[in-house]
Amino acid sequence: MQKSDLENANPTILNVSQLPSREQKRAIARHGPDSSYDHLLFSRESSSDTPSVSENDGRFEHVFDDALDQQEIYDLISTVSDPEHPHTLGELNVVRLPDIHLTPPQRDPRGLATVLVELTPTINHCSLATVIGLAVRFRLEQALPPNYRIDVRMKEGTHAQDEQVNKQLADKERVAAALENDSLQSVVNTMLKTCIV
Repeated sequence: MQKSDLENANPTILNVSQLPSREQKRAIARHGPDSSYDHLLFSRESSSDTPSVSENDGRFEHVFDDALDQQEIYDLISTVSDPEHPHTLGELNVVRLPDIHLTPPQRDPRGLATVLVELTPTINHCSLATVIGLAVRFRLEQALPPNYRIDVRMKEGTHAQDEQVNKQLADKERVAAALENDSLQSVVNTMLKTCIV
């Protein structure tokens, strides 16, 4: 696809250093004399910070020692690549940390929870919004434990047909049928190639 064929040939692209990360959160959140032992308390070698990965029937599933938070969900989906541009959904600001919600806030890693991800397309008439939502949903279904219910939708007012797109993304039968379509599955697989396992 040539640049002139793109719906949004000049999207706003964030620099990787502008994307939210756990390190930025810690550096900003902790100042003063009470933070002098942070290097011991928040070391990267802590098992609660890093998910371990195990192979199961040819699929990779994340096994989390502690309950997930919004940052971990963001880290899973921000690296999904855009189907039109050579950038990730995080770089294009389609996926935003404040638009990821966990209900109820997790205390028990085995308790039932809902992950709501609100996407913001780069333009309000994006024809690939459903495909992007499908890729995000598929990524989360593959990566999260089964006790997480996933709800992916367009943020209200960000897409000209957000109600219709949201209805398609919420319909489990439509999602399953879409993923059985070989050409659509190929597009989703290409989008997920940039994801960190």
